[in-house]
Amino acid sequence: MNKSNISLTQITEDKIYDMIVKNKTFKLGEKLPNENEFSKILGVSRVTLRAAIKSLSMQGILDVKRGKGTFVTNDFKPFDDFGIGDLTRTRIRLKDLYELRLMFEPQVSYIACQRATDDEIKNICKLGELVAKNIREGEDRTKSDQEFHKAIVIASHNDFMIRLIPMINRAVSDSIFIASNGKPLAENTLCDHLLIMEFLRRRDSAGVKNAMEIHIRHAMYELNLNDETFKLR
Repeated sequence: MNKSNISLTQITEDKIYDMIVKNKTFKLGEKLPNENEFSKILGVSRVTLRAAIKSLSMQGILDVKRGKGTFVTNDFKPFDDFGIGDLTRTRIRLKDLYELRLMFEPQVSYIACQRATDDEIKNICKLGELVAKNIREGEDRTKSDQEFHKAIVIASHNDFMIRLIPMINRAVSDSIFIASNGKPLAENTLCDHLLIMEFLRRRDSAGVKNAMEIHIRHAMYELNLNDETFKLR
C-alpha cells in the first residue's frame, strides 16, 4: 500500500480525527492550537490544515468560531472507528466497511435525490465530471472521488448521515490503492458515476438508489470483497 496515493488533506483529517477519538488529545469543546502551531505539530502547510479543518467542520466534528478559533464540537458523538483508523487496513476490514456502505449509501442517495437543491445536484455532477477527467487522464482520483460521494451525502440534509463521511472517505481511498488491477475498478467507476449523475438530473430517486448499489457492488467485486451474499447477480 502506498500512502502517497492518499491525499495529504485526507491524511491530515485522519490525524486530527484520531487525536480526538483515539488518543483523546483534545476533549469535547476544547480549542485546537492556533493555525501556525497546529500546522507545525502536524507537519503540514496551513493551506492543507485549513482544508482538513473545513472538511471536519462540515462533518460536525469541529466548530470554527470566527475570531475565537477552532473547537471540537460539544455535541460530537464519535463513532467507534471499528478498527479502521490506521492507514494500513486489512482487506477483511475493508469488506466490513463496504458492507456498511451497501446498507446505507444507496438509501442516502435516494433521499439526496429528493432533497438536494438544483445547485447541489449541479455541484455533484461537476465533481463527477472531475472524477471522470482524472480517470481518463490517468490522474489520482482519490480526492475528487471522495468529494463526489461526500456531496451526495451532504445533499441528503441528514446530520447523522453526514457524520458517516469519514468512513466513506476511508473506503474510497483504501479501495483505490489496494486494487491489484486498478483499470476495471476505474472503468466501472466511470460508468457507474454517469448513471448516478443521470438519475440525479432526472430526479429519479429509485434509479439513483439502484445505481449507487450497483456502484458499491462493482467495487466489492473488483476488490474481491464479495462473498455468497454480496456476489453480483
